[in-house]
Amino acid sequence: MIDIKFLRENPDAVKENIKKKFQDKKLELVDKVIELDAQSRAVKQQADELRSNRNKISKQIGALMAQGKKEEGMALKDEVTRQAEQLAQLEAQEQELSAQVTEIMMQIPQIIDPSVPIGKDDSENVEIERFGEPVVPDFEVPYHTDIMEKLNGIDLDSARKVAGNGFYYLMGDIARLHSAVISYARDFMIDRGFTYCVPPFMIRSNVVTGVMSFAEMDSMMYKIEGEDLYLIGTSEHSMIGKFIDTIHKEADLPYTLTSYSPCFRKEKGAHGIEERGVYRIHQFEKQEMIVVCKPEESKMWFDKLWQNTVDLFRSLDIPVRTLECCSGDLADLKCRSLDVEAWSPRQKKYFEVGSCSNLGDAQARRLKIRVTGEDGKKYFAHTLNNTVVAPPRMLIAFLENNLNEDGSIRIPEALRPYMGNKEVIG
Repeated sequence: MIDIKFLRENPDAVKENIKKKFQDKKLELVDKVIELDAQSRAVKQQADELRSNRNKISKQIGALMAQGKKEEGMALKDEVTRQAEQLAQLEAQEQELSAQVTEIMMQIPQIIDPSVPIGKDDSENVEIERFGEPVVPDFEVPYHTDIMEKLNGIDLDSARKVAGNGFYYLMGDIARLHSAVISYARDFMIDRGFTYCVPPFMIRSNVVTGVMSFAEMDSMMYKIEGEDLYLIGTSEHSMIGKFIDTIHKEADLPYTLTSYSPCFRKEKGAHGIEERGVYRIHQFEKQEMIVVCKPEESKMWFDKLWQNTVDLFRSLDIPVRTLECCSGDLADLKCRSLDVEAWSPRQKKYFEVGSCSNLGDAQARRLKIRVTGEDGKKYFAHTLNNTVVAPPRMLIAFLENNLNEDGSIRIPEALRPYMGNKEVIG
């Protein structure tokens, strides 16, 4: 969420940013929120003046009563009562205007980083760098669920009967591989100095609206009926929520955490052949990383975070590339985002396996995550997040890139300790 003071002083810059994100329908919100903010501040000023005046009158009443001027004192008491009623009306009006301003401000997108390429959607994202040599074997690579089924590693039919589409049973060595990847990713991040955490898998609505936009909330989150709780779509939600309404010493930053969780997503609009199998599903598990840091350090941490994911995939012999997300592909709270994509020998192209995001102070402003500087002044922290690994998509890349011609799966050396020192699944 943008600072209202910045918007008030730089409306043209905010409008230009909206245009860069191809959200012209939101342009009118800038003028609307400026008008409401002016009304809110005017009402607040009236209320403050009324409070000050009421305090003065109260002192006068005490003096008059002490002088025995009871009649004059009672008249002033009536005036205090009248002003109290007027103040209550102003406070209610102030609260309503403030809520309207906040609601609109939460719809105005974050100012994007100057490095972000301008484009309408993900088709205009820009490739930055490739890591590892993409290989297409001289034998046919089956669809990932066919690979798993041949190894008795997945049961989609039973899952449909139990939970519907978008769910699966993983079995045997494939299930073990899934857990091995998560455990390996956990230790990989711990070795890089991150603190391991298992967070709550449900969060309250004030945390949801603090970490994501209304559009994301509607398309992703499952609501627990009858309770103020939502199932998390990623552990980043509850991990950033951990810091809600807190003030931290500057010397204690940064906080670097890596977390495991199941994730639950509606996946509205998912369709097509690559949405089958385990590519887009309603439930999966994930290892995540988050950072809470000083504003001047967020760029450095952004580069460190995506590099962690690249290094992990390369340690498992999977070629990857990085893409800078264009302006139209950025969620409203993000000022910059970079996708990591893994090579698919079957499709002969890359596909997304992780996303690294710098949210600037947007989440911190919504959640009131503040830092006390050396000069004693408070400011909002910057928050970042990145996928370490999400096994459903990771499994696709892993199986395709480590598939042998006989249908067996080679296990890279780094993962063998987590697979009982097996070298092959077959």
